[in-house]
Amino acid sequence: MIAETVCSAVAAAGLGIAVVTAYRKRYLTATRIAAYALVPLGLVMTGVVEWLADTAFSPVAWAGFGVLGLSWLLFATTRTVERRRGGTRKERKAAREAAAPAATAPGASAPALGQASSRGQSPAPRQKPAAQGDDDFSDIEAILKKHGI
Repeated sequence: MIAETVCSAVAAAGLGIAVVTAYRKRYLTATRIAAYALVPLGLVMTGVVEWLADTAFSPVAWAGFGVLGLSWLLFATTRTVERRRGGTRKERKAAREAAAPAATAPGASAPALGQASSRGQSPAPRQKPAAQGDDDFSDIEAILKKHGI
């Protein structure tokens, strides 16, 4: 009851200030002051102020805010753990499948990054350069041959 009275008094005082400001030919400012002054009155008329007053002095409402805070904390914790693990189960499975080497064509050479040794295969033997001057281009030639170029 006191909160509604205070809000109504604030609205009346604000409207009085708006009238004085309009009297001084500052209409835009007076309109803005009137808009701000009508907000508390609107809150009283809609019942928001009464609801807030009931909520502020209710232990059940504060317990509800505590439960909401706990819920938020649990969501934040699970989100943090999920990010550290790399996402949901579906995302981790998709990442494993994407990381698996793709099937190669028959007759293709072994990958150059040493994945062949992890499968139990021996790596492809390196070719010796024909001459000392060709040493610079032998690696490039091997890469081009590997890709069929």
